[in-house]
Amino acid sequence: MDRVTAPNQVPPVPPAELPSTLGALRAAGHQYRTVKQELRDNLLARMGSGEDRFPGIVGYEDTVLPEVERALLAGHDMVLLGERGQGKTRLIRSLGALLDEWTPVIPGSVLNEHPMHPITPASRALVDSAGDDLPIGWLHRSMRYGEKLATPDTSVGDLIGDVDPIRLAQGRTLGDPETIHFGLVPRTNRGIFAVNELPDLAERIQVALLNVLEERDIQVRGYQLRLPLDLLLVASANPEDYTNRGRIITPLKDRFGAEIRTHYPLDLDLELALIRQEADLVAVVPEHVLEVLARFARDVRESPSVDPRSGVSARFAIAAAETVAAAALRRSGLLAGASAVASGGGAASASASRPEAPVARIGDTVSVTSTLRGKVEFESGEEGREIEVLAHLLRTATAETFRARLAGLDLSGFTAIVAEGGAVETGELVSSAELLRQVGTVPGLAKVLDRLGLGDAPSPEEAAAGIEFVLEGLHLTRRLGKDVTDSGRTVYGDRD
Repeated sequence: MDRVTAPNQVPPVPPAELPSTLGALRAAGHQYRTVKQELRDNLLARMGSGEDRFPGIVGYEDTVLPEVERALLAGHDMVLLGERGQGKTRLIRSLGALLDEWTPVIPGSVLNEHPMHPITPASRALVDSAGDDLPIGWLHRSMRYGEKLATPDTSVGDLIGDVDPIRLAQGRTLGDPETIHFGLVPRTNRGIFAVNELPDLAERIQVALLNVLEERDIQVRGYQLRLPLDLLLVASANPEDYTNRGRIITPLKDRFGAEIRTHYPLDLDLELALIRQEADLVAVVPEHVLEVLARFARDVRESPSVDPRSGVSARFAIAAAETVAAAALRRSGLLAGASAVASGGGAASASASRPEAPVARIGDTVSVTSTLRGKVEFESGEEGREIEVLAHLLRTATAETFRARLAGLDLSGFTAIVAEGGAVETGELVSSAELLRQVGTVPGLAKVLDRLGLGDAPSPEEAAAGIEFVLEGLHLTRRLGKDVTDSGRTVYGDRD
């Protein structure tokens, strides 16, 4: 992805009270600061006020963020090193919030030049001739971020710039700086520029960044043009790429002031917080189901069957939660259709009975093993067993959650339901009302629902979700039997 501003982003309109000329800007007491000074001052101001410095970044408060803050305060360019799905790009993009909301620029300057610090010959001449009457514009911080996804076909022209043949055809001489078409890096002057997956950038192209990082200038096709750029350069890299597919050349690594290691959420609560923040759920997913998915993601990461070098992205757990919510919504739609057919009166008749609200159950989690296997890199010896491995890990996560949530409770009332040949059916086409009718009054159900965080007055769908979780947990702890019928229904019964 090539990005200087977000796609289709409309620049904000600056407030009318901001100075409109260079003289008015000086009279207002404005002082020129470099980007790194600006970031340092604003970071310190947020620290002093107690304001959140990096909104939306979960799980890095005591590990990664202090290192990032030290790098910013030191004025260091930085590279974030970590496996896929650890939020490296999101963290980089959040740095833009530490810039001033508005900064003055010379109107029409491709390089966003500050009116008190012009860097091109044309802008310097313009400032000298207009003086305090020079009109100025204002650039919002959202427009001061640029990024490039490193790919093997990236050229020096993409990053730094190249000669513009159209301007040459207009009669300009080859040595005229106005014939240069600037690349993404100089166009982000006075801002933050990010290179994602830096090792994938060809080594000869990485060389083009050496001057940007150390001498803070650029050179284009041998032009006698040295433009002192003012920007923060941040890069991201995956350790697998870093050591195998590609590498960051040694002189470039040396020029980054800080190399910061990122990581996956360190504990279950942080994994859950990330899912809650990021997942776009189309149905209600109870807390115990989310906890199963969070444990599942962590178990997959730690499994010897999974390649640890590529990691298991945080997007795995997020997509799992969204898939489970979608399964609940699908069941709700199917039950509505089945109700309409059974009544013989279409949708109008179906609406007479209470529709099934979409609430996820533990049985809905089964769908993630097939839909998400492409997000996991397995060891070579596990070829053909991917779904089997994931299904085993999902059962493990469900059993772990069952023990953690319901340890110490008397669940004999649930085992008594299936005693002496009884059974409970659940599944995709079993409504909450039907499941509750099969179970009837169960001693200890209220305590179970309370432990699962479903409240004192859960809806029938929430109660059904709690009951199905208990039945599955009892099966996984070898206290109930379980069969899956040809029609897809799950039958819980006595183990004998």
